[in-house]
Amino acid sequence: MNEIEEFRHATRQWLETHCPASMRTPMSEREVVWGGRKASFHSADAEQWLRVMAERGWTAPSWPRQYGGGGLDAAQHAVLQEELRRIKARPPLYSFGLWMFGPVLLEFGNEEQKQRFLPPIVRGEIRWCQGYSEPGAGSDLASLATRCEDQGDHFLINGQKIWTSYANLADWMFCLVRTDTRTKHGGISFVVFDMRTSGVETRPIQLISGESPFCETFLTDVRVPKDQLIGPLNGGWEIAKRLLMHERTNISAEAFGNAAGLDLVEAARQFVGLRDGVLIDTDLRARIARHRMRDEAFRLAVQQARADGARSGAAAATALASIFKVAAASLNQQRCELLMECLGHEGLGWEGDGFLTDGLRATRHWLRSKGNSIEGGTTEINLNVIAKRALGLPDPS
Repeated sequence: MNEIEEFRHATRQWLETHCPASMRTPMSEREVVWGGRKASFHSADAEQWLRVMAERGWTAPSWPRQYGGGGLDAAQHAVLQEELRRIKARPPLYSFGLWMFGPVLLEFGNEEQKQRFLPPIVRGEIRWCQGYSEPGAGSDLASLATRCEDQGDHFLINGQKIWTSYANLADWMFCLVRTDTRTKHGGISFVVFDMRTSGVETRPIQLISGESPFCETFLTDVRVPKDQLIGPLNGGWEIAKRLLMHERTNISAEAFGNAAGLDLVEAARQFVGLRDGVLIDTDLRARIARHRMRDEAFRLAVQQARADGARSGAAAATALASIFKVAAASLNQQRCELLMECLGHEGLGWEGDGFLTDGLRATRHWLRSKGNSIEGGTTEINLNVIAKRALGLPDPS
């Protein structure tokens, strides 16, 4: 038995011992664990699952051990993910700190900042939000106008952010601010601050789905210590781009997941019906099959790209992230459309009990999916990145 086979055997044994049975079932949106100061757990098993995974560093498997991570190499990380999928294990923690801020802090932060922020992220003790978009700076993010002025021993921030996911529930924000008005991209800095800081106000925005995951965030004379500047002053744009790469890769990894908690095939069996064990509607059956094949091909492509990540280089990784983001948005929107077709009139409504509750949640998820091609960079912006970075096409302007 070689080293990787030994690691697989040990990992499988550990998971069988430590992953509760209830954490091997489909997870609805209300059961997601976000961690943070206001952490809530749907069950004691969910809390235990986070604790044991964090203690092993497997909430951040590839991060260095000195920062609380698992210290796994690419091959070991791939094995861990395969074994988690094999037992259908739920993610122990959802975290913008894991997906976005942590990776750029590892690359651009100083040692003190890494020691301060990374271990609590691994343990799920800090819930982060992202201060990027503004009312006048969406797709053209570099036009952001939130001012950050040097006040000697601290920075003073004034401005507004929008579409700030879960800002009303977050503990800290990583934020892009303008520290130099003389240059567009070169005048941006990357700072972090506690959401309890005086002058920070959040207002949830209700979506068509009836939920309010996004917020307006108002920043009025917010004092930020200078040691919370990440990277060099006016060097935030490079960090911003790298973080967007991680964001697009991670939100794409599971094709936006299945927040409705309702399986497409099960919905088809339940509401469309079977004849001799086969779905009655042959056209729908063929389209579901095509979707599942595309979904599996996408998953394998992401898995291969992650395995090749260290060799691909930053430019290729940025292009791949955009490719995956476009594909993932399309996949999830297609999945939601198929699911609504399967549900038929069972998807018409807003509240209900039992299996119907999942069906109506799927209706809300279908409405929510309309934003997939906007969030994390619009499809149009990402296609431009693909054209330039992946295909090398000339700028039409």
